[in-house]
Amino acid sequence: MAKKQKMSAKQREARLEAAKAREARIAEEKARKERWKKIGVIVVCVILVLALGVPTVALSFLSTGA
Repeated sequence: MAKKQKMSAKQREARLEAAKAREARIAEEKARKERWKKIGVIVVCVILVLALGVPTVALSFLSTGA
């Protein structure tokens, strides 16, 4: 069996700092993905509104005989 080596205070502090940095990086990446997802949903909604609205306006314009 391998003995567990005792860590010095400096090593323990370095390991904690690395874990905090890793967690912060993961949280930032998750927030960025969520932001892009929201932007994508908005873009899709705008495209759908235009795709449904433009032909409707064109047909109503043509049907009035203007």
